[in-house]
Amino acid sequence: MLFHNLEIVFQLFLAGLLGGLVGIEREYKGKEAGFRTYTLVSLGAALFSIISTEGFVPYLGISGIDADPSRIVGQIVLGIGFLGAGLIIYRQSHVEGLTTAAGLWVTAAIGTAIGFHLYFPATFVTFLTILILAGLGKVEEKVFGKGIKKEDLEK
Repeated sequence: MLFHNLEIVFQLFLAGLLGGLVGIEREYKGKEAGFRTYTLVSLGAALFSIISTEGFVPYLGISGIDADPSRIVGQIVLGIGFLGAGLIIYRQSHVEGLTTAAGLWVTAAIGTAIGFHLYFPATFVTFLTILILAGLGKVEEKVFGKGIKKEDLEK
């Protein structure tokens, strides 16, 4: 029992840490959703995943009770989608907040993976997400001219 509780503490700590790492990159770029938001999203998704697998164990085998952990995962995806939709706005002929919404969506998936003991994929996706958020913006600027302001071109 003690080992099991320690594993849950480890899962929650790891989910918060990995979500926080993504959040640090967003915080560094000055985005509204930063360190705390990404940490909480990952932590919450991990806890919901743990609840979905651990919380219903006493009810397994009881007639009429269907314990399906995938239901909670579906609701995590739905909830984060709702949160992300609130972040996306259309302003002056361009969309803002789309990358933030996608980042929160991936961070929820990272927390969910941790809750289901998928530590390696969650860690790998964390670093891949940071690489994409930190590095692909530079590629977009160089290759596609995205992120370059009209004033910069006039100089």
